[in-house]
Amino acid sequence: MTTMNVCLRPAGSLLAKCVLSLALLSPFAALAQTPAAAPPPPPPPTQPGALGSVPQTTSSGQTATGQNDGNFTIRTNVNEVNLIFTVTDKHGRFIQNLQQRDFALLDNQKAPSQVFNFTQQTNLPLRVGVMIDASTSIRQRFEFEQTAAVQFLQQVVRPQTDLAFTMGFDVTPYVTQNYTNDQDKLEAGITKLRPGGGTALFDAIYTACRDQLIKVPPSPLGSVRRALIVISDGDDNQSRAYPDDAIKMCQRAGAIVYTISTNVSPSRDRGDDVLKKIAEATGGFPFFPKRIEDMTNSFHDIEEELRSQYSLAYRPADFKLDGAFRSIYLVALNPRYMVRAKKGYFAPKS
Repeated sequence: MTTMNVCLRPAGSLLAKCVLSLALLSPFAALAQTPAAAPPPPPPPTQPGALGSVPQTTSSGQTATGQNDGNFTIRTNVNEVNLIFTVTDKHGRFIQNLQQRDFALLDNQKAPSQVFNFTQQTNLPLRVGVMIDASTSIRQRFEFEQTAAVQFLQQVVRPQTDLAFTMGFDVTPYVTQNYTNDQDKLEAGITKLRPGGGTALFDAIYTACRDQLIKVPPSPLGSVRRALIVISDGDDNQSRAYPDDAIKMCQRAGAIVYTISTNVSPSRDRGDDVLKKIAEATGGFPFFPKRIEDMTNSFHDIEEELRSQYSLAYRPADFKLDGAFRSIYLVALNPRYMVRAKKGYFAPKS
């Protein structure tokens, strides 16, 4: 084993750092981290992060059969994590065909101790929920939202591998169709929604992740991805839960949240900021169509992203079964590329 000191150029907003490299099997970089958004992580490290040539091995078949929660998953072996992420350029175009050596990662401010698998354009089975704001505030746009959601499910749900559920919410969330790949049932789940009442967005996201996405129907192929599509104006006026409560439950479920704003006014409002915060904290993306007719394009972009993701399975260093939040920092070494991934996950309790 050889050791050498290496200096990296800045990646994003990070300052250049000299880091320690261990020449093992296949390169995997790790850089020092900025604090995660929620919940508060430990203070940033004062020493340079470790740039590791982390060994890549297969772990008794667990890479193929572990349970994948979408973004970050504590798999069958509880000290393994499966990370799903997306890479784009500054114009939002998806970047494919990158290698493990093209990325830098810290888990709880430390380089992973072992990498089990790195996959381009992951084709893992999907467990996806579509949740539509059925409050009075979106009444005029409701029928078009339903049509766009039905078209999305028809395009993205593969009958042999994927499952989806549908939900609506006003002052309370309610499931209109449990997990299925039957397109007629999914369409009925969307079309039976009727607008009326106030808006309890945070309660709805919290409930969807707790009741539908933490425990999903298993796949015979092993790992799955978990995603939630939220269509709303973001103006919550009824929830008992706070935004951070909803985000934490999504992180516990390992679900990626994509939000589509129904606010088509010329200026962004507070609800749009809420949708942006939730999506980015979970590794998803917020969409702000300028016209309600453009919502179809937002669904198409989500579909394309779900088919353009990378998957990384690794073992964190110094992992503890303490139920604590573990921050994640992942970056592409090429400063022209941007990585979209969840900000962290909750370790299980022993």
